[in-house]
Amino acid sequence: MKKVVQNIVSFSLKHSLVVLFFTLALLFGGIYAYLHTPIEAFPDVTNTRVRIITQWPGRSAEEIEKFVTLPVTKEMNTIPKKTDVRSISLFGLSVVTIQFEDGVEDFYAQQYAGNKMRSIDLPDGAESSIEPPSGATGEIFRYVLKSNLPIKEVSAIQDWVIERELVGVPGVADVVSFGGEEKIYEIKINPTELANYNLSPLDVYEAVSRSNINVGGDVIQKGNQAYVVRGVGLLDKIDDIGNILIKVVGNTPILVKHVAEIELGAKPRLGQVGLNQEDDLVQGIVIMLRGENPSAVVTRLKAKIEELNQRILPENVKIEPVIDRTKLVNNTVHTVSKNLIEGVILVSIIVFIFLNNWKTTFIVASVIPLAFLFAIILLKIQGLPANLISMGALDFGLLLEGTLVIVETVFVSLEKEAHRLGTERFNKISKLGIIKKSAGSVAGYIFFALLILIVALTPIFSFQKVEGKMFSPLAFTLGYALLGSLILSLTYVPAMCKYLLKKNIKDDENKITKVSRNAIFKGFKKAFDHPKWTLSIFMVVLFVCMFRFSHYGSEFLPKLNEGAIYVRATLPNSVNLEESVKLTKTMKTKLMNQFDEIDFIMTQTGRPNDGTDPKIFFNRSEER
Repeated sequence: MKKVVQNIVSFSLKHSLVVLFFTLALLFGGIYAYLHTPIEAFPDVTNTRVRIITQWPGRSAEEIEKFVTLPVTKEMNTIPKKTDVRSISLFGLSVVTIQFEDGVEDFYAQQYAGNKMRSIDLPDGAESSIEPPSGATGEIFRYVLKSNLPIKEVSAIQDWVIERELVGVPGVADVVSFGGEEKIYEIKINPTELANYNLSPLDVYEAVSRSNINVGGDVIQKGNQAYVVRGVGLLDKIDDIGNILIKVVGNTPILVKHVAEIELGAKPRLGQVGLNQEDDLVQGIVIMLRGENPSAVVTRLKAKIEELNQRILPENVKIEPVIDRTKLVNNTVHTVSKNLIEGVILVSIIVFIFLNNWKTTFIVASVIPLAFLFAIILLKIQGLPANLISMGALDFGLLLEGTLVIVETVFVSLEKEAHRLGTERFNKISKLGIIKKSAGSVAGYIFFALLILIVALTPIFSFQKVEGKMFSPLAFTLGYALLGSLILSLTYVPAMCKYLLKKNIKDDENKITKVSRNAIFKGFKKAFDHPKWTLSIFMVVLFVCMFRFSHYGSEFLPKLNEGAIYVRATLPNSVNLEESVKLTKTMKTKLMNQFDEIDFIMTQTGRPNDGTDPKIFFNRSEER
């Protein structure tokens, strides 16, 4: 193997232009991959899951459990490759969650669950849906609607215009509406009038149900024209409901407006949203499809919102963004970029101090971004996203281990030759043999040293489930970067030494190196002269470190500070929405009065109307 590694170095020196061409391709390919690789602030550690949401308005939790949750759960337990089935039954709502094994695709899980749902006989009035595939970190955008229109009208615009437009944006899984009022038409029956006409409430219900439909006819041929026949019966306004015929008594038609009053109302609220001083707004929560690039999705989302604000929505209705995932992602990218730049600068300074040559400094420093881009390319090919944990795993000391050894060995050999021949004569001779010999002498050791580091990551690759999803990208990123560093050390570095270290190698001894070497040798001498004292000191240091380490706390994950605080208050189950909203206002006012640093406060009470965030009715108040 040592001979093979030396042959690689020889090939790189002989075909240095080819090596530099591929290095340039690595540079541009890495930049392209970096721009198109999904970057997440935090990894999604959840397994593939399917959530079946069933709403049966007005039914108690006991009825929901008996007639909806149990049949759905029983059927879902027959799905292969599932690991767990969990359920929640609340007033008017059933949520069944099916967890799958690692590696199960979302498409398979969704399709299988959908097929099973077709065989379930749900009660009349119960409506079920399967939540689109998204992870625990799928929420990427929140907005509110600002308008002077009644809250019912704003909710209708959100449900019928905005939500339908935003779910069509590529990468968006769902748009959850929170707050507002859902408009309904209320028929308030007068019992006295009903008795006068000898009618029952069921007669009114059946008459309205029969009338709210369109009926398709046939085609009538008249001459060379064809006319489509249809009966239009869909209700459009309140007067249409009032004019519905219930029955005919004698020759007198009995209409709905004769026995009832029709009014515009709203469904019972399940939640309410506030922002700063405003206490009743309509909010939209955008959920991203699993595996999408959050930055790209948010960019497309903002373009669609701008189009809605300028061309589609009324002038008195505007979408106002509140929470944007790109800020957190940009902070992550900034942190990684900052560490990368600082690492290059520090490495350059240290190398220049000890070698006193800007050419060697450039060779060593350039390996850091190239190894980083090499890792990004392989992550892109494998389909793994980049995040703060995986990108933070890059250790510049490990990446530059082989490069530093080769560059220093080559530089010292050239420096000795320059000292032996003199600068003028040294500049005229070929350095290829010296570089080949010196680089080849250490290339084998570098290969095995970096190979050991890569193999040491093997236990992390064996992680399963949550820990595997959390730390496998870290191991892949570091392993790919080490592999890139190894390849660059054996190819790119010798080729660059061939072109940059041709002449003008000073044979003057570096004063800093001389002082450092003398200090190290003196330390060695004292340690060898007093071995008992040396061992005693290090044993004391070891025990102190072990004692301190045993008292340190530990955590599974590092803290991620988004710059936001999430406050949740839980009240008794019997508390109504109005009382929860009062508490929310009190909490919000106290926080805003006491902390000037607060940028905004968004409050949520209850749960969304579609049941995607199940809570026990109105007993929860949340603030961000």
